[in-house]
Amino acid sequence: MAQQVRRAFKYRFYPTPEQAQELARTFGCVRLVYNKALQERTEAWYGEKRRISYAESSAQLTQWKKTEQLAFLGEVSSVPLQQALRHLQMAFANFFAKRTKYPRFKSKKKSRTSAEYTRSAFTWRDGKLTLAKMAEPLDIVWSRPLPEGVEPSTTTVSRDAAGRWFVSLLCEDVVMPAPATTNAVGVDAGLASLVTLSTGEKVTNPRHERRDRERLARAQRELSRKAKGSANREKARQTVARIHTRIADRRRDFLHKLTTRLVRENQTVVIEDLTVRNLVQNHSLARAVSDASWAELRTMLEYKCDWYGRELVVVDRWFPSSKLCGACGRISEKLPLDIREWTCDCGATHDRDVNAANNLLAAGLAVSACGDGVRPQRESSRTGQSSVKQETQRVTAGLPRP
Repeated sequence: MAQQVRRAFKYRFYPTPEQAQELARTFGCVRLVYNKALQERTEAWYGEKRRISYAESSAQLTQWKKTEQLAFLGEVSSVPLQQALRHLQMAFANFFAKRTKYPRFKSKKKSRTSAEYTRSAFTWRDGKLTLAKMAEPLDIVWSRPLPEGVEPSTTTVSRDAAGRWFVSLLCEDVVMPAPATTNAVGVDAGLASLVTLSTGEKVTNPRHERRDRERLARAQRELSRKAKGSANREKARQTVARIHTRIADRRRDFLHKLTTRLVRENQTVVIEDLTVRNLVQNHSLARAVSDASWAELRTMLEYKCDWYGRELVVVDRWFPSSKLCGACGRISEKLPLDIREWTCDCGATHDRDVNAANNLLAAGLAVSACGDGVRPQRESSRTGQSSVKQETQRVTAGLPRP
């Protein structure tokens, strides 16, 4: 059954000098309003134990515009400034709900430069987008068409570190579910192979960062030699930024193609819940783990499975997918990372990654069938093993359920 989703379509555009100047001023004002409102909230909380609401911040913004020092805030569109206050309000809501850390101030050099326009701050006519305070529409490169008959409800303009301009159009779109299939696949993430499938297929890790590492290091050395504040340093900084964006673009493109194929070909996709934040603390593997981008892989699988009517099963991180013998269900005591093939006491020889993918698939199908969760639980009084581990071992060993 088709479902209606809110979907963002991102395009590159080329502003005129006047548009670039207006947007740069807007970005600066958005950052200033966000930081000043955050400072006011912080002082109120730590000084008076008082919370400032969005309505109070909006009233403060009106007063700031009336002062001589901040009168320039009234020269740009008011909508992006109000949206900055709404984003800050959401950040505090997530903080008080203990979902995120305390909001941080936006840096001029390190933070993402962007401005969000709601429907009242832009004009959409005949496929052309004109922002508030601008006389001409944006010169957008339409790399793909928008869904027929839809109009954007929100427009976000941004500029990356390499100086490229982008516009993201949020639209209501109708997504048709993919044709039903009975296929299911277990996906084991790794470094030598980016993913290993339960079918035995191994997808080679493209290692995008490693391929450009020498080029990146050379550009960074050149940057370090330039005088701070000079024009040559800015040119060298943009060279480094372009290399980083090239790496990120290629990585994202590869992950999109891989996840789309997995979702189209399989009704059920089973993955492991990896704690990437903990894995990158290993200094020997941090660079390779970051380059693999497992978190982005999972995010893409989550929303694509939701869109196209597929089932995504996430197995607990403590499930011994590599150590568990897929033939007899025995768990090996030790299995160092350098051992890629191992032989169980039952005589079965396993490829480490393929065996893990098969075990993940079996565990995921068990979860889908019985509705239990694959995670450590209290030991049962009869067997000394959790109910999920017993179920998983029966499935992997091919034994009938009692």
